[in-house]
Formats: sequence, C-alpha cells, structure tokens
Amino acid sequence: MSTTTSPTPRRPAPLAPAHRTRASEVYEQLKRDIADFRMVPGDRFSEHELCARLEVSRTPVRQALFRLQQEGLVEVMFRSGWRVLPFDFDKFDQLYDLRMVLETTAVQRLCLQEVATSEPLLQSLKDRWLVPLAERSSDATQVAEWDEAFHETLVSAAGNAELARVHHEVTERIRIIRRLDFLKQMRIDATYDEHAKILRAILARKADRADLLLRAHIQASQVEVRKITLHQVFLAQQVAPVA
Repeated sequence: MSTTTSPTPRRPAPLAPAHRTRASEVYEQLKRDIADFRMVPGDRFSEHELCARLEVSRTPVRQALFRLQQEGLVEVMFRSGWRVLPFDFDKFDQLYDLRMVLETTAVQRLCLQEVATSEPLLQSLKDRWLVPLAERSSDATQVAEWDEAFHETLVSAAGNAELARVHHEVTERIRIIRRLDFLKQMRIDATYDEHAKILRAILARKADRADLLLRAHIQASQVEVRKITLHQVFLAQQVAPVA
C-alpha cells in the first residue's frame, strides 16, 4: 500500500533589509546643515538650488522640506521659495518640560523596582559612565550619542513601553540643539560627573536624590544649549556671504 507525502511547505521569503529613501537622506542632510549652521535662520533658498547642490530630483527635496516644515525648521514663502526659521525656544522649552516629566517618572519607577529587573540595562550604563578619568571620551559627537542613550536607557529600564516611545520622540525633536551641549570639554566632564551621580543614586534606590540630580542635570543642559545656540547663530550670520 503506497502512501503519499504532503509537499514540504515553502518557507516565506526573507524580508528585504530596510533602507533609507532618497527623501530621508535629503531630510537628514538638510537637518544637519541647519544644525551645523551651514543654513542659518533667515536664509532663503529654492527647491531648484537644493536639487542642484544635492544632485537629486525635486520630489525627494520637496518631501524633505515638508518634514522640516512640520518640525518648525523651515517655512515656504509665497512665490519666493523657502526660508530657514529662527529656532523656536518656546517650543524647545515645552519639549524639555515634557522630557523632565517623562524621565523623572521613569526614575521614580526604577527606584521602586526589584534590583534584578533593571540590572542588565543599568550595568551597561555603569560600564560606560562609571569609568576613570583617563577612560572618558572627549569626542563631542560620540558623547552626544552616549548621552541620548543614557537617558533613553533609563526610561526603557522603567518598563513602560509607551513612556519610552514618547520619550524617544521628544529626544528626536530636541536633538538639533541638544547636541551643542558637548562642544566644550567642561560640558563633557560635567555630563560624566552628573550621569555618575544620577546612576549611583538609582542603584542605591534613593528616589528623591535621583530625582533632584536628574532635574538639575536637565535644567543645566537646557540653559547651556540655549546660550550656545544663540552664540552659534550670531557667529554664522557674521560670516555669511552678503546677498
């Protein structure tokens, strides 16, 4: 008696790796240009000029500009192209207020957790920030990335996925000015010192002290980036070519 065998089910094809669109690349380049003050508040430009400079078609340029417009970084001028907007510090202050609420809430939760719950994530922070002076990084770009990771890890370790999601969105929106906090070595040193104090307070489950240290840390950074941003805009405008 013969038996029939069922055909081997086909495995689903592997998903194609995610890749950035041309519009995303243009968006990131223009945002860097604004963040690095190669495009300063008040600068006017056309889509055609950007297409020529970036060697892309008009569609990705327009898509990128619409994203930047939604973030309040540029505006379209009636029949006059586009303009880089002044930094909206009222908006940034509101985002920093939201950041403060999210991070202090996360730290309070962390200090109430069992140590084992958050230990793996906190250990990674200990390895990076509780290091001797000689092992500290002085690379501004690297420290800026590590600083973001420090705060996002604290929020993630609290175990609330929605809290972490909103915090990540805030982080994305303030990055353009926040990274300026690391242009001076003294601010890099202060970041290491303050992160270490915050982390030790959390590890000791001293919620009130961790909250106080975190608030002071965020407020100091907020004040510093405002001063640096205004100064960098002033310097960029002084060297800008006369139209």
